[in-house]
Amino acid sequence: MPVSVASGSGVDRRLFLASLLGAAAGVAGLSGCAESSAATGSGGASAAPLADKVPAGTSLKISSYLNVQQLEFKLAKLPKLPFTVSSWVNIGAGPDVINAFRAKSLDLANNAGIPPIQAHYQGFAAKIVAINVTRKPNYLFATKPGSDIHSVQDFRGKKLAFSQGQAQGVVLLRALKEAGLKYDDVKLVPLTSNQFLTALQSGQVDIAPLANSQSPAYLKQYASQGARAITTDVVDLLNLLWAPVSVLNDGAKAAAIAAYIPQWAQGQVWQYENPDVWNEEFYVKTQNLTLAQAESITALANKPLFPPSWDEAVQWEQETADLLAEGGFVKKFTVDSLFDRRFEGIAAKAVPAEYRK
Repeated sequence: MPVSVASGSGVDRRLFLASLLGAAAGVAGLSGCAESSAATGSGGASAAPLADKVPAGTSLKISSYLNVQQLEFKLAKLPKLPFTVSSWVNIGAGPDVINAFRAKSLDLANNAGIPPIQAHYQGFAAKIVAINVTRKPNYLFATKPGSDIHSVQDFRGKKLAFSQGQAQGVVLLRALKEAGLKYDDVKLVPLTSNQFLTALQSGQVDIAPLANSQSPAYLKQYASQGARAITTDVVDLLNLLWAPVSVLNDGAKAAAIAAYIPQWAQGQVWQYENPDVWNEEFYVKTQNLTLAQAESITALANKPLFPPSWDEAVQWEQETADLLAEGGFVKKFTVDSLFDRRFEGIAAKAVPAEYRK
């Protein structure tokens, strides 16, 4: 099904795609990359066994959006990592992560399932190394002030903030599909997630998917002006770690990643089990939310689940890639090449049985 860009929006299809694929290449270049990516398969990824120990002098550059990772590790009092974190990079959005990977300023990142698909479409070889399955929605749909929208069915003919390279984008596409709406029933406005709030406030869009952590502050400011939240049961199943193939082909860095994964999993378990501490230390002290707002966010938190088998994750990722391909956003491909199965089960072994899927 060809995607329909908003009628009269002044954005043609090629510019629409280009605006979301990052500054690394133009539209013509991306098209060529997509074709070459399909031909190269897994991108020459190593299948060598992971080393048992991290060689001395090994370092990694790891993403930590809003400095969450360092704070988790500190509060959970986890052991010192057996390698050097040369930089904690305050970066979270998928397109930004891909650009950082390309620039070699980032070795390992935490994202949802859609950025690895987007990277593949751009011809950049990267693989998933750890998975946390989420069962409850992490996003809701917020309306602009003065909106008359009360359900997903009301999205018909409306302007929707859409980022095809981020989790918010696939949540929107899945919600439209569940509501029986086709892409040409709505007007997709290409934005990245850090532009969503401004777009809502200015009325540039009628609807934007917001993270549960973003919505309390937005609604506190604009609910009195008619803004509201529309919830669905649509989930973004995968919270994952991924890394460039060039990094994974470095035996020392691959060993460091394998050593990092258990603490990544344990930090999330600690956060889930200690909401009161996390509310105060993160949301109140670093994000300037009220305690009530923090509690409303953690009340919606997903219990972290680390599957010993990645089969469900692979199926979900394939469904997501197929959904994007149906809309003409990416070329159809088999997602198995996005997973580095050498790391399968590492996270699950690091947590108590109740946190294994």
